[in-house]
Order: sequence, then C-alpha cells, then structure tokens
Amino acid sequence: MNTKITKIAGEKILDSRGNATVRVTIDTNSGAGSFAVPSGASTGAFEANENKDINQVIQNIQNLIAPQLIGIEATEQDEIDKIMLELDGTVNKSKLSGNAIIGVSVAVAKAAARSLGQDLFEYLRSLAQIKPSRPVPYLFMNLINGGKHSHSKLPFQEYHIVPQTDSIEESLDMGTKIFKSLREKIDKEMSPSFSNVGDEGGATVDIGTTVETDDVFIPLKLLSETIAQLGYTDKVRLAMDVAASSFFDKGTYMIGGNITPDQLYGIYKQMFAEFNIMSIEDPFDEEDFTNFAGIHAEYPDKFIVGDDLTVTNVERLAMAINNKSINAIIIKPNQVGTLTETLNTMKMARENDIECIVSHRSGETEDDFIADLAYAFGCFGLKSGAPNRGERVVKYNRLAHISKLR
Repeated sequence: MNTKITKIAGEKILDSRGNATVRVTIDTNSGAGSFAVPSGASTGAFEANENKDINQVIQNIQNLIAPQLIGIEATEQDEIDKIMLELDGTVNKSKLSGNAIIGVSVAVAKAAARSLGQDLFEYLRSLAQIKPSRPVPYLFMNLINGGKHSHSKLPFQEYHIVPQTDSIEESLDMGTKIFKSLREKIDKEMSPSFSNVGDEGGATVDIGTTVETDDVFIPLKLLSETIAQLGYTDKVRLAMDVAASSFFDKGTYMIGGNITPDQLYGIYKQMFAEFNIMSIEDPFDEEDFTNFAGIHAEYPDKFIVGDDLTVTNVERLAMAINNKSINAIIIKPNQVGTLTETLNTMKMARENDIECIVSHRSGETEDDFIADLAYAFGCFGLKSGAPNRGERVVKYNRLAHISKLR
C-alpha cells in the first residue's frame, strides 16, 4: 500500500468558543486524514506555543512544513515528527507554532490509518507499546464549570462525576441522567441562569461577587445530592480539576481574600472527609511539586493528577516522578506538540505506574481523535466535558462505538 504523502493543507475553522483554529489535511496515494486542532483557556506556562494568528499557522504548514514532508511515507510517524521538531528548533515550538505541528502530526497518523484500511485506534497501537490500565477508560464528565471555563466567580475550574463501570454505554446513561437532574435541581433551588452551560458544557453555578472558602463546596454538595436522589451513590464518584495556578498570585491563592497553601490544603482535607472524591487535578500551583507530593503521600488512595504541572511533557513528568508528586497525569497532545512526544509521555507515565487521563481542551472542535487515543492504550480515563454539546459528545459517541468492537 502506497502511503507516501502527496499533499498537506491547512484551513481556518472555528472552535467551540467561536475562535479561529486550524484543520490540517494530509493526502496520500491511498487515503487522507484530517485533524482539527483544539485550544485551551486554562493553559500551563510550559505548554507548546499556540499561535493565535491562524493565517500565519497555515502559512507555516504550507510553506515551511509541507515541502519537508511531501514524499515521505505517512507511516513514518517518528521520522515525520523528528523533522518538524528539528525544523522548529525551539524549546516551546514557537517558530512553527505548536498548533501547526500537532495539526500535521495527528493528521499524518489519521492518513496512515486510512491508507492501511485500519481503525485509528488499531493503527495507533502499532506506534508504541504502552502498559494498559483498563479495558475502557473511566469517563470524567465535567458537570459544573467554574474558573476560566465560565463567567461565574467560582474559582475551582471543574467538578466531575466518574461512573464506576466498564460499560461506556452505562457511563453515558448515568451521566446524562445526573446532568439533567442536576440542572433541574439548580433551576429549582438556586437560579435558572446558573444552569446555563460553560465552555465544557457543564452548569455554571455562580456564588455572588465575594468568594468565600465555603463556596467551593457548593458544587460537590449539589452533585452528591443529585447522585443520591438517582440511587447512584455506590456507582458514581466525584473528581475535581482545581486549576490552582489560575488563582495563584505571589505565594497565595485568591479565595476568600488570600489564603496560604496550607489553608488550601485544609480545604481539600475537608472535601476528602465529606465527599466521595476519586481524584483532584492541579490542587496547587504548577511549580509546587512539594505540596503535590505532600497531598499524594497523605492520601495514597486518591488520584493526584498533574496537568499544568506536567503539560504532557517527559521532562516535567520526570520532575514529578522524582518528587513523588502525582499518581496520574492529564494527556493533551496539543500541550506538547507532536504525537510521538505524547506517546513517549504516556509510556513513561505507565512505566512508573502513573495513570493516564486523556483530555479535551475547553476550546474544542468536532474531532474525535482523543477517543481513539484513550481506547488504543487502555487509558485510565477520558475527559471530554459534560455529555451535552456536540464537540464534547462526539468524543463520547466515538468511544462508545469502538468499545463495542472489542
């Protein structure tokens, strides 16, 4: 089968926030593949550079990247990614831009799979050997959006439910029922406007103009009560993405005035005592490996998840491993810039018994690649927002479909 790349093209499209992004299409003699690149609002300081000038991104793809890759076999993923990294030559991919590079990198894999007549998840398995965790990922469904994902004053960014089942169909059934009941509960007890959706499709519970430390408990109470009312108490756990760097300033966290890391730690201890919390993502600032390690040591039964801390980067992950800071990591391909680097990070994580949770971005597209990525390697979890908006649901629907093929 001839998989030589014959054409590379970029086009401007809109993401779920109505912002411009790029879709890259790779043609071979035997098939084609496209990838629509997402964009994050809550981004780590160490992520690959994202150029917001999409016209420039497209020029970089067509004028700088394409001439170097035309004629190469699309199945040569490592070589293609290496060429782009050498062509860029910067630490954060600021010359070509991370969104140009990841667009090409993932589109290449899709084109190769199509050319070989394989399902994408099947083809991805040929690119790396990664120790699996589960037959299908847990679904981390963000039902209440705060932080940079909403217009509310709620500082913590994401409140998830995580159905405890190996059936994607059952997970989605529970998730949709909980979300509908949650919005009805918010409408009745709080305000109809609070059940409006945020960037990731979840409700946007507001807490007024002044933020008190107790306010961050409100979503957990709402979710727990809804879960109990539906009889799911033993079937569904809670999870959070605090995104603490987003409200960290000069050594303190901006909640109820300014609180210290120890005071924030105290909030988590109370949450763990009162609620059935499975995991907590980015509980401290992205440079604070020490406090991550402290909470991990004290709560070995919880998943302490790195995202802004680790940004899908092997060097940052190595620092987290050396500091014993985490036992789970968020995987976002556009954080690091190439599929090869993404797989290397996943491989290192699993070799050190760190769980991988593949994640969408807040500014998403209707691309379902991350579902195949999570399923291909038996990842611990998939984060794709609430089961509510097209750009979120498409990932869940894809995962449900391919999970039936096993």
